[in-house]
Amino acid sequence: MTDKKTAELQTIRGVFPVLPTPFDKDLQPDEKSLRCLVRYLIASGVDGMTYPGVASEFSQLTPTEREHLSQVVIDEVAGRVPVVIGVSSSDAAITLRLARSAATAGAAALMVAAPPQWTTPNEQIAYFKELAAAVPDTALMLQNVPPPVGAGLEPEVILAIIQAVPQISYIKEESLPSGQRLTAVLAEAPKSLKGLLGGAGGRYITDELRRGACGTMPAIELAEVHVALFAAHHRGDDAKVRQIFARMLPILNIQAVFRWSLTKEVLRSRGLIAYAGQRISGPKLDALDLADVSSFMHDLDDLLLSPETLRQVIAESDKESV
Repeated sequence: MTDKKTAELQTIRGVFPVLPTPFDKDLQPDEKSLRCLVRYLIASGVDGMTYPGVASEFSQLTPTEREHLSQVVIDEVAGRVPVVIGVSSSDAAITLRLARSAATAGAAALMVAAPPQWTTPNEQIAYFKELAAAVPDTALMLQNVPPPVGAGLEPEVILAIIQAVPQISYIKEESLPSGQRLTAVLAEAPKSLKGLLGGAGGRYITDELRRGACGTMPAIELAEVHVALFAAHHRGDDAKVRQIFARMLPILNIQAVFRWSLTKEVLRSRGLIAYAGQRISGPKLDALDLADVSSFMHDLDDLLLSPETLRQVIAESDKESV
């Protein structure tokens, strides 16, 4: 691999959707559907992808499942775009195990939630220093997600951590207000920080981008729309950014409530996964909700992959699984 290509695959910038974990009817991981989702994201023109994260039900996967499914994603991507692998765990030893495995597999960066059990900056710094020492050649991404998943760190604490651990090249900011936090960190960030990204389903993407975010890590169901929005941002077409964002809002509103159920029902309805089951608890869409989702997705038809392209993605996945 050329140095230029290697550099491209290590750059985290643009749209990096978080893949869900598809399950079969027995709630076992569905590897075929996961590979189909990777192909869908590539066809949608994403800049990279992320797995596993909160949207992937990572807390419901065993460490062995996480290692195997992360390898499936990296293998299916086959070097076409960078892959960020999430290695967060409430058990620091498991995080280290997952980090070493993902680094060996070729992850472009490792996403790690700041653990909520470490209550002081020094404890967080010690944790990230140990992690950095375990995978010295792989970039780290500090995921600042609110409790109970993460610590919901204040900007001054984040700055102390990234100054002490320069291997933290990226931050995914998901504590609110994310835009103001992003501004505060960027104003004082060391040169070792390569970028900040937003999350939270992309609900605050317009504010994050105008404040200097280098990308976004939303859930997967509107991948093509996020790609179109980011392209408009890259062109400097702010009016188009706002227009696309306004069209996304009905789905983003439902996603904020139903989370995994919304994502999986959209993907199932488009034929990209076989079953919409989830291991994690949470509200499920009823018949009226599903009717709303169908109508709102129809309103976005012109921004989505064409039916022909979608059929090709699904057919290719079916062929590969034979």
